[in-house]
Amino acid sequence: MNIHILRYKATSLQIQEMLTAFPDMRMIKIVVDIENEILAGGSGMHYECEQLLLGEGSAQENLWGANWFPDEQSIEFESLINIRPRQNRSIIIQDENICNEVERITRSFLGDVNP
Repeated sequence: MNIHILRYKATSLQIQEMLTAFPDMRMIKIVVDIENEILAGGSGMHYECEQLLLGEGSAQENLWGANWFPDEQSIEFESLINIRPRQNRSIIIQDENICNEVERITRSFLGDVNP
């Protein structure tokens, strides 16, 4: 498993390493800190990325899970870590503003990088 914490645009090698968790699906599980604008990706479960970011000082309410598909340059706003009684009652992010922030940060770090 190759989890990376990104504060800047990913390299092709980092994308390749993050894809090793789901090589057949060509998918990267990611967790985005929308407050600090950092991203962790490459684990088999969103929870593992979440734990790394919490260890880096991120606040739980700012962490959102999603899946990135580099071949299609698309994002899926779905993760078990997104279930929060006060913020979000689904595995899918319900707040459009949060979705926009997760997508903006994800594209700035992972978008247009050829694995």
